[in-house]
Amino acid sequence: MPYFIRLILFLFCLMVLVESRKPKRKRWTGQVEMPKPSHLYKKNLDMTKIRKGKPQQLLRVDEHDFSMRPAFGGPAIPVGVDVQVESLDSISEVDMDFTMTLYLRHYWKDERLAFSSASNKSMTFDGRLVKKIWVPDVFFVHSKRSFTHDTTTDNIMLRVFPDGHVLYSMRITVTAMCNMDFSHFPLDSQTCSLELESYAYTDEDLMLYWKNGDESLKTDEKISLSQFLIQKFHTTSRLAFYSSTGWYNRLYINFTLRRHIFFFLLQTYFPATLMVMLSWVSFWIDRRAVPARVSLGITTVLTMTTIITGVNASMPRVSYVKAVDIYLWVSFVFVFLSVLEYAAVNYLTTVQERKERKLREKFPGVCGMLHSKTMMLDGSYSESEANSLAGYPRSHILTEEERQDKTVVHLGLSGDANAARKKGLLKGQMGFRIFQNTHAIDKYSRLIFPASYIFFNLIYWSVFS
Repeated sequence: MPYFIRLILFLFCLMVLVESRKPKRKRWTGQVEMPKPSHLYKKNLDMTKIRKGKPQQLLRVDEHDFSMRPAFGGPAIPVGVDVQVESLDSISEVDMDFTMTLYLRHYWKDERLAFSSASNKSMTFDGRLVKKIWVPDVFFVHSKRSFTHDTTTDNIMLRVFPDGHVLYSMRITVTAMCNMDFSHFPLDSQTCSLELESYAYTDEDLMLYWKNGDESLKTDEKISLSQFLIQKFHTTSRLAFYSSTGWYNRLYINFTLRRHIFFFLLQTYFPATLMVMLSWVSFWIDRRAVPARVSLGITTVLTMTTIITGVNASMPRVSYVKAVDIYLWVSFVFVFLSVLEYAAVNYLTTVQERKERKLREKFPGVCGMLHSKTMMLDGSYSESEANSLAGYPRSHILTEEERQDKTVVHLGLSGDANAARKKGLLKGQMGFRIFQNTHAIDKYSRLIFPASYIFFNLIYWSVFS
């Protein structure tokens, strides 16, 4: 019995061994396997950008101390700079600054970054390597705000060449100060500059220079501003001295802007000129129409005040007179003088009427003749209206002979009383005529005011344009 059991176990183990050595069948999936091609068709790759064999560390960053500048203790390291201006975003007269977006590129040589490679002509890195090596500490002088763009990642590029030359590029937006002179505003041109300088290294350690001279500055042809015409960009360089630290190389990006005048012609000059011309309308309105002339004068004065206030609200509070101030304030003076002109006319008319009233009370027999002559000088009333206003009906209109007789009688009666007055008339006949006929002031104003304003405009535009 034990023999029989051992035989069964032996056969069972033999069957298991035979089954384990049989090849396994693959499960049917419904897909047919295609034979693999003998060779693969691959895209032609840049052999300078691939590594053959086992990867190796070409830049030995950890073996050097990059807290020191290249060639420390030796001559100043030259750092070339070039700039490509992407956009000139805004110019602010109130804050006296401008905002510019640009690509800033540095070129220098650091032998510590040199590597030997037959296949790689250069290696390009992002901003993560910048924190591990030495880079120039260039900053913007007189900048108010600046930042490096970081969408979708930091806009920083570092390219290292086998001989140790380095290209360091970044995209920056900077807002910097611009000293503006508004003495000719808005007929002005402004010159602004963006200044670059090393913060820590003097000219003995780091020498900043424009890599290709004037060709180091490139601008986009589509750059434009709403209020300014960009005339030119150019570069300069000079040394800057600080009493506590020494001399530094400073690079300048200079650009000249000329303001467009058409906007200010529509918003400032034309309205001011129209208000001055509107104030002249009062010279053609009857001097007895007090509400009409007074309201017209006050309206033009208030409108000019509003224009002046609106212009000054958008400008910095400078301590000198601007060109637009001269034009607006002279226009305001013309408008104000037109109001004063009517005040003078109204006052002289009141004085003349008061004197005539006293004469009528003193000489009731001849007051009608005097009043008639006064109205005839004025030209505002006819002779019949003058007699009727003086108290004489139209049936009592005097003939020419009677008028001459009454004039002689009047001169005889009032000769002694008005001797001084006649003497004054002989000395200043013209002044008395204007004084007595207040309408003549309006006639002279119709010519003097326009002629003076046109003369002022000729001088103004010839000086400031």
